[in-house]
Amino acid sequence: MRVDEPARAGRRQWTGLAVLALPTLLIGLDMTVLHLAAPALGQALGPSGAQLLWIVDIYGFLVASFLATMGTLGDRIGRRKLLLVGAAAFAAASLLAAYSTGVAMLIVARALLGVAGATLMPSTLSLISNMFRDPDQRRFAIAVWMTNFSVGGMIGPLVGGVLLEHFWWGSVFLVGVPVGVVLLVVGPVLLPECRDPDPGRLDPASIALSIVTVLPVVYGFKQMAQDGVRAQSLLAVAAGLGFAVAFVRRQLRLADPMLDLRLFGRPGFSVALGGQTMGLFVVTGTQFLVLQYLQLVLGLSPLSAGLWALPAMVAGVVGTLLAPAAAARLHPGRVMAGGFALAVPGLVLISLAGAVSGLALTTVGFAVLSFGVQAALALTNDVIISSAPPERAGNASGVGETGAELGNALGVAVFGSVATAFYGARMAGDALPKGIPPEAAALARSTLAGATEAAARLPDAVGDELLATARSAFTGGMHTAALCGIAVLVLLTLAGLNLARLSPDTAEEMTEERTKGFAAADRD
Repeated sequence: MRVDEPARAGRRQWTGLAVLALPTLLIGLDMTVLHLAAPALGQALGPSGAQLLWIVDIYGFLVASFLATMGTLGDRIGRRKLLLVGAAAFAAASLLAAYSTGVAMLIVARALLGVAGATLMPSTLSLISNMFRDPDQRRFAIAVWMTNFSVGGMIGPLVGGVLLEHFWWGSVFLVGVPVGVVLLVVGPVLLPECRDPDPGRLDPASIALSIVTVLPVVYGFKQMAQDGVRAQSLLAVAAGLGFAVAFVRRQLRLADPMLDLRLFGRPGFSVALGGQTMGLFVVTGTQFLVLQYLQLVLGLSPLSAGLWALPAMVAGVVGTLLAPAAAARLHPGRVMAGGFALAVPGLVLISLAGAVSGLALTTVGFAVLSFGVQAALALTNDVIISSAPPERAGNASGVGETGAELGNALGVAVFGSVATAFYGARMAGDALPKGIPPEAAALARSTLAGATEAAARLPDAVGDELLATARSAFTGGMHTAALCGIAVLVLLTLAGLNLARLSPDTAEEMTEERTKGFAAADRD
């Protein structure tokens, strides 16, 4: 076989992909079932409001903080080894969470789940990049890997509902145990070991700086989404950015940096990382507002709102699976640009939804948005991995997943802040009906949920008028956020087209470079 002909994957690699899909399915499912278990958990353990938020959020905080570190660690000690260690730790922490006897114990267990979860994503993605060396097969494998997030999210309410119907709240955490056991049993047989043959020294200071860079930034943006823009949130983000500067300066001085900053000099890596971060920024922020719109404006129950969101999840899965076939015929940059451009009409439809009737527009618009963005994201992961040398695949995937977590946090915070600011402006002054007590007016001006609560305490005519005003204000805020999302998608479309214009052979050159790297690694 010539060097420029990458080996095609066989039955063992495809079976190994099914094994690697299990952790992504688990993480997608875990995000949903915990929200379902929150009421039962609250009754059993009696956490305060702040403690319940920490139980829910600390997992995501620590996953985001440790992704880059774990990706680099996998390059050094072996990605299969890190995956198996992480699977064992995840199963053990799941047991600890399931049988927690107090709030503090559950928070610690969730924190351990976050650290263990951070080992799973970069390990699985970097292993896929090494198992599937043919570019077309690798794109499809990554698309299958991504699809399991959506599938996990879709079956989460069903699995969680069945478990909570027949067992105690802790049963939702036990789902992670059999997945960990399966990985430990079949992983050593089906998954190859791969690592950087010359990793250099591990720098503890870089690890610490990477963690304290991401953690306060994610925390700050999540707090903005919850409480609005406050000094505490801004200080957290500013602290994280300060640590980021220190981290970058240290990487530039080290002979063996934890993060190879030369990756950002590769147009494919930078464009794909930006596309992944900002694409998720738009989707997550839109979903945050759409689900509130369905419940608080249109009056749907949580279950009904979830069911009306299913078409968007299905559309996202379809887009993810179709993108690799398109990339086999077109430059990946053009396919990414096409996906982001196709998502724009989805946000246009959402921006036309009214405060009284808008279910069809919102459902179709969200589905179109999900299809286009997820089609683009199916390729961003592949371009990120393909832009890095094989020995740095774990590091590249860790950075990519960190960008995804930041995009999720930023989307909720920014879209939520835009909608909140618009809502507050529309509800200020004489906008409210006359005769409303000051306490009810203050509650109504805070959030739409507050306006709904205040309206229930007022006479029917006044309450209905207040609710109509509040719903109109929230819908206007959602429209404004959608217009901001359109601007982001237009910029992402232009970035994808710019990547495609670099050279018609860019994708082939990246593939050839990686194939040579694989050949060198095989000789070692």
